Amino acid sequence: MSLFRLGVSSGARVWGSAPLSAPLLSSSRSHSGTQLGKREQNLRMCENGAQQPILTLESMNPAIKKVEYAVRGPIVIRAVELEKELQQGVKKPFTEVIKANIGDAHAMGQKPITFLRQVSAICLYPELLNDNKFPNDVKQKARRILQACGGNSIGSYSASQGIEIVRQDVAKYIERRDGGIPSNPDNIYLSTGASDSIVTMLKLLVSGHGSSRTGVLIPIPQYPLYSAALAELEAVQVNYYLDEENCWALNINELRKALNEARKHCNPKVLCIINPGNPTGQVQSRKCIEDVIRFAAEENLFLMADEVYQDNVYAKGCAFHSFKKVLFEMGPKYSDVVELASFHSTSKGFMGECGFRGGYMEVINMDSAVKQQLTKLVSVRLCPPVPGQALLDVVVNPPQPGEPSYKQFMAERQAVLDNLAEKARLTEKILNQAPGIQCNPVQGAMYSFPRIEIPERAVKLAQAEGQAPDMFFCMKLLEETGICVVPGSGFGQREGTHHFRMTILPPTDKLKSLLERLKDFHQKFIQEYS
Repeated sequence: MSLFRLGVSSGARVWGSAPLSAPLLSSSRSHSGTQLGKREQNLRMCENGAQQPILTLESMNPAIKKVEYAVRGPIVIRAVELEKELQQGVKKPFTEVIKANIGDAHAMGQKPITFLRQVSAICLYPELLNDNKFPNDVKQKARRILQACGGNSIGSYSASQGIEIVRQDVAKYIERRDGGIPSNPDNIYLSTGASDSIVTMLKLLVSGHGSSRTGVLIPIPQYPLYSAALAELEAVQVNYYLDEENCWALNINELRKALNEARKHCNPKVLCIINPGNPTGQVQSRKCIEDVIRFAAEENLFLMADEVYQDNVYAKGCAFHSFKKVLFEMGPKYSDVVELASFHSTSKGFMGECGFRGGYMEVINMDSAVKQQLTKLVSVRLCPPVPGQALLDVVVNPPQPGEPSYKQFMAERQAVLDNLAEKARLTEKILNQAPGIQCNPVQGAMYSFPRIEIPERAVKLAQAEGQAPDMFFCMKLLEETGICVVPGSGFGQREGTHHFRMTILPPTDKLKSLLERLKDFHQKFIQEYS
């Protein structure tokens, strides 16, 4: 990390609002008679670079130094450097860097959904309402959103909780999704993607000191947002391991074991679930969700359900069940008691609109006084991005049968999901053809998390370089093939196992090529280091 040294420029010096001229600096006293020696000495120290900066690695917030985010970590930094080297004509064993490290659909070539972009375009530039190229239902949607904005402009702030009609539309969407179970717009908080509301909820939940410090149960492997946020908040991360041998299923016995062990040194009160899973791609069964809800009720745990991949389910026999739906179908014994926050985003699904930063959180059974504190907390940031709110509204309020945009919207939506399903199957099939690679079925989400064999000599070499063995593998893969994937150690894994996470988003032909090259590289890697 580079540090910027604070100093004073060589021109006229400023002390408060008045420039310090040379005569003033040479004077031994101020107008009030105060000695200037110390001030002059400090200024000279600044000029000579001798004064210690206020902000250093030693003086900064120590919690921040513990934050890690593997998805954009050292491997990605090196990938960017390699791209620049290729542009400068440096010869490499490859012609392009393929960034399979992150679930950024449009960056990987997925085309935007026409209806979403048309409504967004009009919201950004209302003059397009006069353009005959846009269907009437597009214009009607855009007008409705604009009329809900201050000054009929998405350049204005919204309410801190989000635009009211968008929250109403989100509530209706949840009701349709969950078979008519009511959703209250007052329980909906719009957010900057799902990440922002997840961190906000953790801020509310974390408290205490020492053995009373809040413990948060997170799945391992996990999405590094959770470990990073917990490090920043100085909460206690409580790992529960998913069952790799059973397609990364959640095991209640493992959950209970982790909870009981954690209670010896902290106060576990939060249980985080990612369904469909990231990075593991599993889809939880309804029975599993019921078991988790019973467990949360018995152990008095606050449930956080990260459901941003709810549209991304591919495997036969798998289906998405929202935690809220299952909770209410289990009856008042649970639905009146279990506290739940669930999260969704415009960044994933069939939309892939990561850059708009749209998302929402729904809270269930939250104490009314705490809800006031939540509203206060989100108001500090004024409001989520209004263009993201507008896009979210179109996602949850899409064209209906009989409307001009309906057929094209449904065709584009299905084409994206069918293509992802094909690539999920392709990824599993090709990786499992390689000796030393085991890839579970990609049931949902946008990633595979294959287990890889790493020879003992490579493990020792990695350790000698201060690297995790799978980081050593991934860096070699990047340098020799241009393929950028993320080491499993950045997500957490059982001791002695090695993985990497890769997205299934590249175009099918490029994905096939990537998988074949990855498979071949792994075989050469095994031979070289065995």
